Amino acid sequence: MRLPATAMIVGVLALGAAACTGNADGSTDNGSGDNGGSSQADASSPLQHPTSLVGVTGKNDAFTISMSDEHGAPISNIAAGTYKLTVHDDSSIHNFHLAGDGVNEITSVGDIGDQSFTVTFKPGTYTFVCDPHASTMNGHFRVS
Repeated sequence: MRLPATAMIVGVLALGAAACTGNADGSTDNGSGDNGGSSQADASSPLQHPTSLVGVTGKNDAFTISMSDEHGAPISNIAAGTYKLTVHDDSSIHNFHLAGDGVNEITSVGDIGDQSFTVTFKPGTYTFVCDPHASTMNGHFRVS
């Protein structure tokens, strides 16, 4: 049986909407010059539903830094609002510094462990860096 084109489009759109359960789109710079091999969705569409974000710096003393949604997907655009940010600072030679409009959260170089912050994002661009290695360990995302 052949469906009319309109019915097929409506079906595809419905499946796409059902699959959109708050997973992030986009990527961050891990200092390697690539986007970690992740596929990017439309960077102009903000992530709508996460309540938690995760930052990671210096896993196994590597020169990497990232920010992702609660499912581990890198973020490039999220909706304005309040989020719980858990930072896994896994190296004594790195830190995690998140900055932007009204936000300035930092873990300490020398300290290892997890820290949680409550962060309220306003529309704009936010950056995260390892301060001692900012030229290679950095990323950014938009809030809309």
